[in-house]
Amino acid sequence: MNGRRPVLDVKNLRVEFPTRRGTLVAVDDISFQVFEGEVLGVVGESGAGKSMTGSAVIGLLEPPGRIAGGEVRLDGERIDNLTQEQMRRVRGKRIGMVFQDPLTSLNPLYTVGRQLVETILTHQDMSEAQARKHAIDLLAEVGIPSPERRIDQYPHQFSGGMRQRVVIALALCVSPRMIIADEPTTALDVSIQAQIIKLLKRLCEEHGAAVMLITHDMGVIAETADRVAVMYAGRIAEIGPVKDVIKDAKHPYTKGLMGSIPVVGHDLERLTQIEGSMPRLTEIPKGCAFNPRCPHAFDRCRSERPDLIPVGTTRAACWLHDGVAEAAE
Repeated sequence: MNGRRPVLDVKNLRVEFPTRRGTLVAVDDISFQVFEGEVLGVVGESGAGKSMTGSAVIGLLEPPGRIAGGEVRLDGERIDNLTQEQMRRVRGKRIGMVFQDPLTSLNPLYTVGRQLVETILTHQDMSEAQARKHAIDLLAEVGIPSPERRIDQYPHQFSGGMRQRVVIALALCVSPRMIIADEPTTALDVSIQAQIIKLLKRLCEEHGAAVMLITHDMGVIAETADRVAVMYAGRIAEIGPVKDVIKDAKHPYTKGLMGSIPVVGHDLERLTQIEGSMPRLTEIPKGCAFNPRCPHAFDRCRSERPDLIPVGTTRAACWLHDGVAEAAE
């Protein structure tokens, strides 16, 4: 991407869950990069593997889940093979996290100020007074009114949207290189969602952090992301600039997703519906995982699994474009 080195570089990542019935593959050989100041949206249905990808990147896979292959690099340094203690320091200082429910990220027994100050003091050489001032500045930056007073309040004294702002301040308090935001607006009202989306985008631009935004909401992606990776059954089905993927999706699954979004000013009797459902991890079909639901599937789709094929400005894992890619070379 314009010769820039990626902040996050994921190569051939594979996440497995060993069970009595065999090994389940939740993330299957995916590769992507996120650059400085960029928001990469990761979208897909429930069970697509998007949150599992985020958890693998930040070293928070629930046992018996494990990274079984590939590598994760942050600013060129490999982090997937670090010890738990080493990874804890990376998470605190170089990777910030924003989760769906802010109450799971905040300790209800401590004031938000204490939680911010403790995080700052753990990772930065400051006095307590300097850390408190920095915490107040952060609360003001994320849009908390009267931060000098509210810093001494507890999480339950904040609304859902304000709590999420506090969590974003926590994620930013040591100027991380990377922010993983997993469904950060799902639990919020629509009007508050828009504010949080705008805030994330602005902070990304101002701080120069790279953001991986995980969501099932294509509308959130359209408003926030620079590029989007569409996941299906543990793999990336399509990846490219948001505007190009939305206007001219190349993968049949992505086209189905786009067709299911209502458009203001378009009077449609019915939205597009993708027949069937996401396969279970124990029942991933041979070939392209989407082939049982795909209206364009042919014999090769049922026997060979496609890798990402360049098509214009995007890449799609679809055999429909195999000849197109060859003709362009």
